[in-house]
Amino acid sequence: MGQNNTQNQQDNLQIHYFSQADYQKTHDDMLNKTLWRIEQKKQNIATADELWIVEHNDVYTLGQAGKPEHILQRNDTPVIKTDRGGQVTWHGRGQLVVYFLFDLNGLGWGVRDLVSHAENIIIDSVSPYLPSGFFAKARQDAPGVYVYNQDGLELGKIASLGFKIKHGFSYHGIALNLVNDLTPFNLINPCGYAGMTMLRLVDFATIDKKTVTDEFINIVKQYRALPVQR
Repeated sequence: MGQNNTQNQQDNLQIHYFSQADYQKTHDDMLNKTLWRIEQKKQNIATADELWIVEHNDVYTLGQAGKPEHILQRNDTPVIKTDRGGQVTWHGRGQLVVYFLFDLNGLGWGVRDLVSHAENIIIDSVSPYLPSGFFAKARQDAPGVYVYNQDGLELGKIASLGFKIKHGFSYHGIALNLVNDLTPFNLINPCGYAGMTMLRLVDFATIDKKTVTDEFINIVKQYRALPVQR
């Protein structure tokens, strides 16, 4: 019975798309959906996991323990304090933001599983677009995904991630730089790291944003179908 429930949870994934999304409204909707799912589960009512595919209007967001000093210079872009993990980052047009509204217990995932799966999904998504000899990988000391050249030299960071977990339900997610302008990152210490070079996928290959997004979603579905390792 438990295996069937897990399979249903894996298959039950709704995809939602948001463009020119206001950050605060998106966050509030995401939080309210999560709180609603928590209440439903208390009543033994199953709800579908959701993947939110978002392109935000330009915004800087500061994580729960974020330090304002990592904002080096202010401009007219809003700065919003939020409840995810991590420090300061930027979201905006041309970037792929994906929010994982998942019931981790239903999937049999722990928090570490969520983070490692998210990083591996990003790696699997960007790797086909990298030149021969180049590779993407995560770092234990700094969450996210980084690109390395054929000599193993780290070139910079191509994707960031930060989650929030409430009662076993996740929200927030990842931000992958596709075709966005990178100059907004010059006004901050990205994710709290001074001098961190930010990268985007279009500088490594010709890409189609919709194709990359569709591939990303398919890879998420593959990871949700993996047997739980315990």
